[in-house]
Amino acid sequence: MEQATFFIKTFGCQQNSADSQRIATYYLARGYSEARSIKSAQEVVINTCMVRQSAEDKVTGLVKNIIKESSLRASRRRPKIVLTGCMVGMVVRDETGKYLKALRKRMPEVDEFLPLEEVGFDYPALRYDLTHAWVPISNGCNNFCTYCVVPFTRGREISRSFADIIGEIKELTENGCREVTLLGQNVNSYGADIISSKFPGLAKRSGAGKIQSSKFYKLPNGKKVKPVMVKHLGRYRIPTLFPYLLEEICKIPKIKIVKFISSNPWDFSDELIEVIVKNPKIDRNIHLAVQSGDDTVLKKMNRWYTQKEYVDLIKKIKTKVPEVQISTDIIVGFPGETEKQFQNTVKLAKVVNFAYAYVSKYSQRPNTVASKASPDDVPYSEKEHRWHILDQLINHKGTLRSAIR
Repeated sequence: MEQATFFIKTFGCQQNSADSQRIATYYLARGYSEARSIKSAQEVVINTCMVRQSAEDKVTGLVKNIIKESSLRASRRRPKIVLTGCMVGMVVRDETGKYLKALRKRMPEVDEFLPLEEVGFDYPALRYDLTHAWVPISNGCNNFCTYCVVPFTRGREISRSFADIIGEIKELTENGCREVTLLGQNVNSYGADIISSKFPGLAKRSGAGKIQSSKFYKLPNGKKVKPVMVKHLGRYRIPTLFPYLLEEICKIPKIKIVKFISSNPWDFSDELIEVIVKNPKIDRNIHLAVQSGDDTVLKKMNRWYTQKEYVDLIKKIKTKVPEVQISTDIIVGFPGETEKQFQNTVKLAKVVNFAYAYVSKYSQRPNTVASKASPDDVPYSEKEHRWHILDQLINHKGTLRSAIR
């Protein structure tokens, strides 16, 4: 009997790429073999992204192209089409069923919807690059920025166990891995759910001051540590183990470079900065998404910091780590964004002197607060104009002197 074959096409971020590596092992464990291309596969798995409408459109286009290509090869059956990733995550979490109905109407050719929960972390990643590894440390997000669909596609934040992460990285080093990139929607809050389940009410008791609790968390090596409390809405509410996780990974002798993405500015703790200072293995390029340089827009986005607080954090990091480079994400054309508000973002970019930036044009996403509360009223031509200004300023600037250093 001929062995079934599969091919995975991935759209979106590094987290999606890491998910695809586990999906591949999931298929191999079921007796499939990996095809070299979509055309030669009996089953095509499309790992989807929903961050912007253009990402969804690419998925729809691919499905239509697969059907078109198959119709031109009458001697061969068309492949089974399986959808997974963020679009299916939205289906799983949409209790109304409206999004599933819309997907089936848009892509009736899809044969199966595969939730990532069916794969989970039980399957090891299939990696072709043995020297570098993407290592997810958490999945989901609790922050609900008003423009972002991630909480609706991946759900609430769930941290992997400390022991599993350390164990996976140690095993990777035995196969030649020397560099890891830790992945999470917000790596800074890694372990918040672990701590909160172990010590209920800890965050509420910490209040406005730093934690004075006698509660300790026992690391896999037996060391007892006090959870690091980071600010949320001006109060120390979020317990995290991320600084300790970074420290333990840096202690693994064969690991030479440690990177992490993504971090939120509002909970980038002093303890985290000190860990970076003490460990030269940690990459000196830090990604801190600012999204906007205008306080009114930031508030509408549900970003829990002001422009000044963001700049002050950058100053603090650069003072402690002089060789650091800061990269960022910026959205232009958020609903109601005026020219003056956009110019505040331009000013911020000049002050910080970002190493590079992922600049995106606002796109309405289903179920988000922004899509429900505000019309998408900035013309596309204006979004394009603003995108071009920031892209040229940040990504094609040559050498600019930072006003902070």
